[in-house]
Amino acid sequence: MLLLELALIRWLGANVVHLSYFSNFVLLGSFLGIGLGFLVSRKTWSVVPVAMPLLALLVTAVLVFPVTIQRQGSDVIYFTAMKVAGPPAWLALPVIFLMVAVILAGPAEMVGRCFGGLEPLTAYRYDLIGSLLGIGVFTLMSFLRAPSVVWGLVASLVFLALATGLRMRVVYAVSGVVVVGMLLSETLTAGVSWSPYYKVQTHHSNSGPGALSIWVNGVPHQTMAKASWRLQNAPEQYGTPYQRLPKGQLDNVLVVGAGSGSDVAIALLKGAHHVDAVEIDPRILQLGKQHNPDHAYQDPRVTTHTNDGRAFLQTTRTKYDLILFALPDSLALVNGASQIRLESFLFTQQALESVRDHLKPDGGFAMYNYYRENWLIDRLAGTAATVFGHAPCVDNFTSHQAVVAVALHETDQACGTAYSPSTKVVAPASDNAPFLYFKGGMIPWLYVWTLLGVVLVSLLLVRTVGGPFREMRPYADLFFMGAAFLLLETKNVASFALMFGTTWLVNALVFTGVLMIVLAAVETTRRFRTPPLPVVFAGIAASLALAWAIQPDVLLGLSFWPRLVSACLLAFLPIYLANVAFAKRFAATSDSQSAFGVNLLGSIVGGCLEYAALLTGYDNLLIVAGLLYLAAFTLTPRASRVLRVG
Repeated sequence: MLLLELALIRWLGANVVHLSYFSNFVLLGSFLGIGLGFLVSRKTWSVVPVAMPLLALLVTAVLVFPVTIQRQGSDVIYFTAMKVAGPPAWLALPVIFLMVAVILAGPAEMVGRCFGGLEPLTAYRYDLIGSLLGIGVFTLMSFLRAPSVVWGLVASLVFLALATGLRMRVVYAVSGVVVVGMLLSETLTAGVSWSPYYKVQTHHSNSGPGALSIWVNGVPHQTMAKASWRLQNAPEQYGTPYQRLPKGQLDNVLVVGAGSGSDVAIALLKGAHHVDAVEIDPRILQLGKQHNPDHAYQDPRVTTHTNDGRAFLQTTRTKYDLILFALPDSLALVNGASQIRLESFLFTQQALESVRDHLKPDGGFAMYNYYRENWLIDRLAGTAATVFGHAPCVDNFTSHQAVVAVALHETDQACGTAYSPSTKVVAPASDNAPFLYFKGGMIPWLYVWTLLGVVLVSLLLVRTVGGPFREMRPYADLFFMGAAFLLLETKNVASFALMFGTTWLVNALVFTGVLMIVLAAVETTRRFRTPPLPVVFAGIAASLALAWAIQPDVLLGLSFWPRLVSACLLAFLPIYLANVAFAKRFAATSDSQSAFGVNLLGSIVGGCLEYAALLTGYDNLLIVAGLLYLAAFTLTPRASRVLRVG
């Protein structure tokens, strides 16, 4: 289930243009499907026969009939340079949501029927071990940059192995052939490859001799071209930082968002003696090493780093004459977080303070991009002014293209004209609320209506499949535990992304760590005598209060190992105690299938509540989680509160 869920999030986000900005809805669809599968497992009918054929239908439809989710409005900025067409988000998202739910309901039903034949904690234990195996396999495929046909082949073989009866085996085999065949055609398409973040496509460009255009997830991302050609044909963006900032010797230059090497080549052409090139995506970096017409990455003056820019700044002690944020924009979210993009923690006030601290006394900093909206340019300029203590140089060009440049000392700047904001300046983004592209105010209506639709559809399907809600009333506490646990998981994803980087590996390790802690809690409950639930819930409250009081930015100043140990203790202690409480309560249930299904459906509510971080910030999600655990404790049957398990 977890392997299929992760594969669908990655693959759908890569092929349905702009869905990568809404991948949380695929996650919510997975939760709904798994919860429904557990409820169906109590029935005489089954959704298992249709799961694999529906997967084949989804893969075929997406590849044969490309879909683009339209994005309009300026409340949240989405980076794209193409004209979009296709169904609006309010139509495309529910269809994908429902199809994912039915597909996941198939294997979930199989698991649910196993739950019915085993002791609750024994079944849950094996479920967690299987989840660890699933995320391990997907992590390995990401590390190897396996193409989509490998994902489809693995999923099809597992489906086929689980099929029962000749008819189902034939249906699954035919469906598997369709899935693998369609994904093989995608894999063999010229210029297509996969990174741990994107589906990458390359083709020749007319931007000068030897130029190569790189698209990711169906959207233009960057173009490799000779540095001399860029400076001649686009001097505004690429030459301006060197005009505005100190004219001293460029002994050390840092380029964040180095990509395929064009900005690095320009820095070398401008006289840099050494360049640290930081790029988060290993495939794009590899393309730069193979095809950059200036061979920038082969230059002995260049050192490459495959890392998140903020994480690199936290670990390096080097001082720089010039730091460049060279068009760092992502087209994907960090898995498990609805609003954190790969570059979210790079543009906060605290991140620019780190930039300032890494500059030499006569150094300077510049960032440039096609920012889409004037308010975003003014926000970034305002953040720079707040951090450096004086106004930056701001050069605006066509299509909201801008360069924001600021020297450590104002007297070292050479601005063309004095900067004056054209809009009301939005306050700087922070590490607690790293939502640079969110203008502020209320949660965008697109999210509100879509989330309401998710909840209403979920309620309707649960009522249809599971029967009257009063029959699930005994497990209402498990519902709230599920909602609270997802908020805890989301908060931990955000915290670890801040402290160790938004890389795919950090994200995979966080999810693996969460699963291992949950498994440890189950094993503790199975093997040892544990305190009654009131004591455990008191421990949950205390651990949440501690995690709220010691915020992640307090740990950023620590060296790596103390920071890692402290982060793990603060993050995993409430998860461990919460799952001891869940395991104790789950062990006492008379219907493990319904109980586990209700818990998973609670996760949908938790996933919807995650969007409250746009208003509260991530730290205050711990307060929301605490209130949900309080509701869970209040609704726990009295007999279970005094139960000792072990």
